Amino acid sequence: MSCLKIDPSLHQPKKPEWIKVRLPSNAIFFSTKALISDLRLHTVCESAQCPNRWECWSQGTATFMIAGERCTRACGFCAVSTAKPFALETDEPTRVAEAIRRMKLKHVVITAVARDDLSDGGANHFAETIRAIRDLDPEIVIEVLTPDFNGKEKSLQLVLRARPDIFNHNLETVERLTPAVRSRAKYRLSLAVLRRAKELDPDAVTKSGIMLGLGETETELFRAMDDLREAQVQVLTLGQYLRPTSNHLPVVEYVHPEVFERYKEAAAQKGFEYVASGPLVRSSYHAADYRPARRRTQ
Repeated sequence: MSCLKIDPSLHQPKKPEWIKVRLPSNAIFFSTKALISDLRLHTVCESAQCPNRWECWSQGTATFMIAGERCTRACGFCAVSTAKPFALETDEPTRVAEAIRRMKLKHVVITAVARDDLSDGGANHFAETIRAIRDLDPEIVIEVLTPDFNGKEKSLQLVLRARPDIFNHNLETVERLTPAVRSRAKYRLSLAVLRRAKELDPDAVTKSGIMLGLGETETELFRAMDDLREAQVQVLTLGQYLRPTSNHLPVVEYVHPEVFERYKEAAAQKGFEYVASGPLVRSSYHAADYRPARRRTQ
C-alpha cells in the first residue's frame, strides 16, 4: 500500500457546540492533579490532551501512562511528544499502585507510549505494573491499552501472563487512512495482535477503538468493524478525532451525535458485547461502565 499523505493546512470545519467541554470547578479535580504530581506519574489525560480530563479528574479517575511521556513514534493524530525516551523507572509500577490505593479505584486503565527502543517494547513494564496492582487488591479490574509491540509474540505473552482483565489495542482508523494516521503501524498487524491476544488468553476481554472524522467512509468503517469482529474483539469505542495542533492531521468532518448512535447500533448488530460511541468517547472514557463477565483469579 502506497503512503497516503494528508495536507495539514486543509481548511478546518468549525467546531460544533457538542464538542465543547466545561472547565473544572470542584476540589476533586485539583486533588487528583496534585496526587499525580506528588507521585511523579504521567497520565494520557494530560499527555494526549484528552477532552474529558476535566470530567474524569473531577470524578477522581485517571488513565495512567507508564514508561515515560516520550514516544518513539510520530503518529499524525497524537499529541504525545516524540523524542528519545528516558530509561524506565523501576519503581513506577509501585507508584502507580499507590495512586490507585489513594484514589480507591476498582477499575484501572494502564497505557504507555510506544517504546521501540526496548527489546520487548515495554511489555515487561506493563506486566510489573499489573502485578503491583494485583498485590494491592486482586479484585481490581485491570485494563491495559498497549502499543503493537511490533507484533512480537514474547512481548504479548509477557503482558497476558500477568493476567489483565481487558486487553485493549486501538485500530485507530480504517485501513486506507492508516499510513497517514499511524506512523510505523500497520492495520493488519494491529488486527493480528488483537487476534493473538485472544488466542493466548481466551478469558481476557479484547477491546479496540476507532477515531472518526479523518475522512473515512461509512463503508470503510463498517469493514473495520467486521475486521475487528473477525479478530474476536468484544468491546469497541468510537469517538471524534480532535486536532491537537496545526501540525497534526486536520479534521475532515465533525460527526453528528446522531450518527454516532447509528454506528453504535450497527456495531451491536455485528456482535460487539459493548460499544461506547459518541463525539467525546475515548478508549478509557467511562471504562468502568463495562464490566467483564467473569472476575479473574490468580
